[in-house]
Amino acid sequence: MQLIFYGILMGVGATLFMDAYAVILRRFFNIPSLDYRLLGRWIGSFRKGIFFHKSILQTESVTNEKLIGWMAHYGIGITFAILLLLFIYGINWLEDPTLFPAIFIGLSTTVAPFFMMQPAFGFGIAASKTPNPRIARIRSLCTHLVYGIGLYFSALLISVLIK
Repeated sequence: MQLIFYGILMGVGATLFMDAYAVILRRFFNIPSLDYRLLGRWIGSFRKGIFFHKSILQTESVTNEKLIGWMAHYGIGITFAILLLLFIYGINWLEDPTLFPAIFIGLSTTVAPFFMMQPAFGFGIAASKTPNPRIARIRSLCTHLVYGIGLYFSALLISVLIK
């Protein structure tokens, strides 16, 4: 139970770190991030039995899609952090976190958008159907790298608290 609690803290911290990165990109470089309403629209469509879209951008909105999307965003970040602690590195890593494992997990999480979310949105595998797939892939990799760095910093904070 303790690892789950720490995983929740770590996941929230890493996701907040990733969101701060997105705000910096948008504010100072005019680079948009994923609109989490689309994630909410995708999840909200499940109840209708719709899991894949020709284009999620043209799919009808669902009630509370923004809230659903943001909750899912944080839920996913928490889930990956919990998996890191429960099945991969455990409490020993959390007591003395190192950067590489966190970055490895962060970059590994790119598999989800490349092979599940983007195809389901109608964007193709690894954004292959978007106007500029290379840029979309680089942005995804960078964002997930930042999530990994956020896992590390969150773990560092937690390690100070548990010592």
